[in-house]
Amino acid sequence: MKTIVITGSTRGLGFHMAKCFRVSGWNVVLNGVSPERLERAVRDLRKSPGAGSVEGYRAQVASEEEIEALASFSRETFGNIDIWINNAGVNQPMRPMWELTVEEIEAILSTDLHGAVLGSTIAVRLMEKQPSGGFVYNVEGFGSNDAYITGLSLYGTSKRAVTYFTQALAKELQEKKSKVKAGRLSPGVMITDFTVKALGGKQEIELPEKTKKFYNIIADYPDDVAAFLVKKMLSNTKNNAHIQWLTGSKAAWRFMTAEFRKRDFFDETGKA
Repeated sequence: MKTIVITGSTRGLGFHMAKCFRVSGWNVVLNGVSPERLERAVRDLRKSPGAGSVEGYRAQVASEEEIEALASFSRETFGNIDIWINNAGVNQPMRPMWELTVEEIEAILSTDLHGAVLGSTIAVRLMEKQPSGGFVYNVEGFGSNDAYITGLSLYGTSKRAVTYFTQALAKELQEKKSKVKAGRLSPGVMITDFTVKALGGKQEIELPEKTKKFYNIIADYPDDVAAFLVKKMLSNTKNNAHIQWLTGSKAAWRFMTAEFRKRDFFDETGKA
């Protein structure tokens, strides 16, 4: 039975991907920073359909010691780790870059960028020792395609860097003839707590009406996106794969048909 580790998987896209992998018969290691939320996620996932075992491990993705411990726990519990997904991320307060505090800047970069780099490094080192190698996937986000919105500049900067890093990592793995492969997951825009809460839920985000209108046209719920991404990962054998849910043509079609596809992801309080 194969095993997957997903950082930041107590809710949202990470949790729904975990559900899909369990349905496919995989062992799953969930990860988060809140012990209560992690315990609840493990309990809920164990109740969901699937044959795979479920474990949880608390670790902060910006800590080398804690991610090393997550990797060791996963290996000792299940043996081979076949896929590692760096999914953990925090949104930024919707303010211009210069209005963010140093603490907010460090929190965003340490989780969204440093966490992906550190997680990839530790996962590759572990998988290099496995006869079958493995796959490391990093999750892209707003900014990966060079888009710009005031209030998402720092988050976008980190995600653009994650894209470059993952492509560079895949190239190095290929040049070194490694058994490990790296790829990118591009989920598009999703309606989750992440949409309306910054810094891991510590701050509420008041979305402008223009932004909510954009989300109503382009966004999806994470369960639909997760099912697509997991199906593609299960069939992928290539290095430097780019698994993309919201393609340019799909986005264009949604804008063209927006008048006929009335959707409202937000209630009267403005919360998703």
